[in-house]
Amino acid sequence: MKVPVIKRILDAQERIAAELKQLFDEKGILVINLMSSPGAGKTSILEKTIEALKDKLRLAVIEGDVQTSLDAERIARYGILTVQINTYGACHIDGNMVKEALPDLNLDEIDILFVENVGNLVCPAEFKVGEDYKVMILSVPEGDDKPAKYPLMFRESSVLLINKIDLLPFLECDLEKINKEALKVNPHLKNFPVSAKTGEGLEGWYDWLIEAFKAKNHEKKN
Repeated sequence: MKVPVIKRILDAQERIAAELKQLFDEKGILVINLMSSPGAGKTSILEKTIEALKDKLRLAVIEGDVQTSLDAERIARYGILTVQINTYGACHIDGNMVKEALPDLNLDEIDILFVENVGNLVCPAEFKVGEDYKVMILSVPEGDDKPAKYPLMFRESSVLLINKIDLLPFLECDLEKINKEALKVNPHLKNFPVSAKTGEGLEGWYDWLIEAFKAKNHEKKN
């Protein structure tokens, strides 16, 4: 009986995610599901992104963590609407959690919604949250073998931000190998080598976000 039960749960999650996607589409909100392992730099990159875009677009963040609201507090300092989700053990955010957070969001005042998922290189890739794009962050201290070891995350993502490239001189990590192996898994993956510390490479990421938002709303008008 376990298999049918699991299937019903997954089917329900898919329905909720589809409902969320339809709602966000109707509102013209670009939704980014931001994923990485713990410590790869999701929150730091979000902070840089908010600084760069908050005067151009209306941004909001759903922060996902197993416990604490430390990252949400960091984001809230920028005056951005931020909602905390604590999973208390679950290794990912799912559509139902995002649905429960909606009453705390004014969807009519949001252009881009970032869902900062729980730090994990496996589970977040398996669940949709109504997003337009899954975006993965890989930090170079994690090593250049991750596309081969965790292919699902790379396969499901549309964008890969390779963070902490300022540390490359001190590490045995081959940036070209990461790019090559990631593209083997997903030939359509858009790669941005970046540093949240120095800001290097982030302009390309900002431009991609702006163009993705414009494209979504152009499609909505047509």
